[in-house]
Amino acid sequence: MRNRTNNIFYGIDWVLVLLYLALIFLGWLNIYAASVSENHTSLINFSTEYGKQLIWIGLSFPLIILILIFDAKFYTKYASLIYLGSLLSLIGLFILGKNINGATSWYSIGGISIQPSEFAKAATALAIAKLVSDKQFNLKKLNTQFQAFLILFLPAILITLQPDPGSALVYTAFIFVLYREGLPLYYVLLGFISATLFVITLYFGYKLTLLASLIVFSIIILYFVFYRTKALKRGWLRLVGIYLIAIFYIFSVDFVFNHVFEQRHRDRFNILLGKTTDIKSIGYNTNQSVTTIASGGFFGKGFLQGERTQGNFVPEQQTDYIFSTVGEEWGFVGSATVILLFVVFCLRIIHIAERQKSKFSRIYGYSIASIFFMHFTINIGMVTGLLPTIGIPLPFFSYGGSALWGFTVLLFIFIRLDANRTNEW
Repeated sequence: MRNRTNNIFYGIDWVLVLLYLALIFLGWLNIYAASVSENHTSLINFSTEYGKQLIWIGLSFPLIILILIFDAKFYTKYASLIYLGSLLSLIGLFILGKNINGATSWYSIGGISIQPSEFAKAATALAIAKLVSDKQFNLKKLNTQFQAFLILFLPAILITLQPDPGSALVYTAFIFVLYREGLPLYYVLLGFISATLFVITLYFGYKLTLLASLIVFSIIILYFVFYRTKALKRGWLRLVGIYLIAIFYIFSVDFVFNHVFEQRHRDRFNILLGKTTDIKSIGYNTNQSVTTIASGGFFGKGFLQGERTQGNFVPEQQTDYIFSTVGEEWGFVGSATVILLFVVFCLRIIHIAERQKSKFSRIYGYSIASIFFMHFTINIGMVTGLLPTIGIPLPFFSYGGSALWGFTVLLFIFIRLDANRTNEW
């Protein structure tokens, strides 16, 4: 039991709670703006998106109370069971799941759709924190690296098979957490190089990319021949191996893009890279979103005054493209304010994570900061046309009960852990 008080609100970080409430409130205002045009007869209509979202927001508070009631040690003790339950919920979708827009990602319970992948992020963060915080765990060792990656890959693979690759992409955020806790730098560099080679191969084609890689490899060999002869004798086999892997990867990118990706995926990447122009089909949503944001100017058109938002120019504006509402009605000033709030929100989580006495709490804090940052960055990049459309919600802004509850669970488990930092572990 708690050492000092039975008050569940004792020790919680009110700054983080206030940031949460501010983001929730601003999110609901923009959902209201994006969907109110369907019904102007009343402030609250529970059959509309903004009305349903208000219900989910209201139900979030009992959920928060429930999270805070449990002692912090509950989350450390049962992290593995929570993770296992999350995996079972993802597996169960292939049997009992409901297909919506081509993805079997939801359970339908009494007319309410629940998306377990939104809660799997918190479960995975708990499992990673449990594993890495073990005193015997060492991320420098290959077998422990395998254990950590297995925890990440299992839910990511299950989510990809739904198929929902956008949600699965979020799990790459944990690489930053593992690096913070001792994962060798070359994993991060490998990820960066892989992403760079991927984009270069798509843009220039595999033939030019292979030629460029041969030139780079030749320059590296010449450098070692003239300046690092001894190192070349010891490591020439490794250099050749790396080059052969790079060649295989370049060929695999070309194969995957042309034979595994669906046409809509190829179109989105081609549009993003500027190889094709499409504003009527695949690129329609992004084009409308960018146009809507640009129309807001510096100060915006005002709340409920956005012609494009009120005219439903942007499909699914209440969900993945909600930031376009912010851009039109609140302008550059409002958009910058929202971005600043998210940055402060993530930095506050990192600050709190650094003050933890428990390694488990610190790792969990860094995990959720990375997840929030990944969601926020990819969503805004997608809405502004800087990244391809992959269907990732903007935390606390995008319409959806499962996403709202998932982010709430992520955050308030950490707030519960932080409130317990002065107690003995």
